[in-house]
Amino acid sequence: MAQLRTSIATVSLAGTLPEKLRAAAAAGFDAVEVFEPDLLSCPLTPAQVRELAAGSGLEVSLFQPFRDPDDVDPAAVRRTVHRLHRKCEVARELGTDLLLVCSSVHPGAVREDGRLAEQLRALADVAAGHGVRLAYEALAWGAHVRDYRHAARVVAAADHPALGNGVDSFHVLSRGDDPADIALIGAEKLFFYQVADAPRLPMDVLPLSRHHRCFPGQGGLDLAGFHSAVLASGYSGPVSLEVFNDLFRQADPAATAVDGMRSLRHLAELTTPGALPAAPRPSGWAFAEVSAAPGPAGDVERLLRALGFSRTGVHRRGDVDLWSSGGVRIVLNRRRPDVRAQLSSLGLRTSAPHALAERARELLAPLVHRPVGPGEADIPSLVAPDGTWVQFCEDTPTGGWLDDFVAVAEDPPAPRGGSMVEIDHVALPQPFAGFDTASLFLTAVLGLRGHEVVEVAAPDGLVRSRAHTSEDSSIRIALNVGPTAAQLRGRPLTSGHVAFRTADAVGAARAFRRAGGEPLAVPANYYADLEARHGLDPEFLATLAELDLLYDRDEHGELLQFFTRSVSRELFVEVLERRGGYRGFGVVNTPVRLAAQRRTPEAQEAASEA
Repeated sequence: MAQLRTSIATVSLAGTLPEKLRAAAAAGFDAVEVFEPDLLSCPLTPAQVRELAAGSGLEVSLFQPFRDPDDVDPAAVRRTVHRLHRKCEVARELGTDLLLVCSSVHPGAVREDGRLAEQLRALADVAAGHGVRLAYEALAWGAHVRDYRHAARVVAAADHPALGNGVDSFHVLSRGDDPADIALIGAEKLFFYQVADAPRLPMDVLPLSRHHRCFPGQGGLDLAGFHSAVLASGYSGPVSLEVFNDLFRQADPAATAVDGMRSLRHLAELTTPGALPAAPRPSGWAFAEVSAAPGPAGDVERLLRALGFSRTGVHRRGDVDLWSSGGVRIVLNRRRPDVRAQLSSLGLRTSAPHALAERARELLAPLVHRPVGPGEADIPSLVAPDGTWVQFCEDTPTGGWLDDFVAVAEDPPAPRGGSMVEIDHVALPQPFAGFDTASLFLTAVLGLRGHEVVEVAAPDGLVRSRAHTSEDSSIRIALNVGPTAAQLRGRPLTSGHVAFRTADAVGAARAFRRAGGEPLAVPANYYADLEARHGLDPEFLATLAELDLLYDRDEHGELLQFFTRSVSRELFVEVLERRGGYRGFGVVNTPVRLAAQRRTPEAQEAASEA
């Protein structure tokens, strides 16, 4: 099945109309919808806009919107006809023969289908006289027509070759409608297809539409099902992004356009076999890398030793060490004197790293050149939106990326007890405006599934968090956005961390303390609440309190977790034990952890430096 051409509405991007056109062209779009307010504020004539778009390799797929086409007042109908003449002339000057007509939302809208069909037929006659077609779209908040099936019936009753349907995923799915009947409209009457995602928020569809739309893969709507229904109709026009979003209107239009194109390629992959190069998904963690300047690097080493890690390798080119504990490997990189201590790279295992990198390239992920010295593995690498490197490591029992390190004896031996089983998850801090971009990257490029956004109360405001997991949960990545007051250079205070899973959290906590490690202190009030909520065994509760262990349970099992004191504003460590299939992240404990981190000397020092 052929892929649809790609288009984006200019309202989806920030900047002037010429800036929007340049951004869309640079991202590889085939066409743009011109949003009328963008044209009205532009000093270029419609013909000049057409020339500018064509010079950038863009078609104008649609001019929009033509609002409130029907009215019970004959005088208003005459004014609408006059307005349509003028807008059709503009559409032709822009180089398009298609005008989007929205169902009316005003109090004087026609409420009888036969009369509405007559008025739309008359408007189609006007449009046809200019060589223009009308795509009639049901707005989710329309006064009379708000359902695409209703719109299709009215269009069929009007029975004019210049009048067809426009469908928009937001207007259908935000109402909870089933898009399956779009396939019954037929290609000859389906004139245009717009797509947008949205989070599932408890609000009316109008403010949701005006402020919170997002690109496919960034929200929670079933766009794959919607896209499949459109394709089943035989539709062969463009698929066009129409996204009203407050953050998008403030962001760099070039970066937003890349996000948009990535989202459409991801959507095509979900519905069209062969849309992207075939590649296996990452199968687990190879390593997590921490970069640190010399001083903080010593703090990281002491923390790793206290957690039971041993230094097991030295990189062939120096300044990078390999630390291991059980099934966990941490790379400590001292080549970055510009950072205190933070997660800088994620190594993911895959059976076909270069195939996965080629797929990532098609999704516009920026691949980076990683110098390869003699005897070193060629590891395809790319950069996530927040600057974190993602490296695809060949999934082999021996060799591969591990050959980059020369084995060393433990120096000195690490303390024993409570060894780590695997990396359970990592949490990456994000700038506020980068949250959706990072989520799309994890969903489209790494094939993870985004869960619902949760908001957690912190001492300085709300923290937004969204977990992303692989199908088998072997990879878990959480994105966090901290309160504006706690941000420093785009990274919230102490919100980036790596979590190690152990089979014995109690043993690991005891061993950590014996080795001189400092867990994050948990107030006694927390444990009193645990007793009230869960009725835990008094001896077990006393052990939790003694070791500063936090607790949670769900329908699948239990969680035990403790946190280390922060190494820097950007890094701390979590150790957890999942009992009986517990699936969550202990979100209920996050406010306690955030408040405890705010009380630490590290946090006070960070605040004074800020």
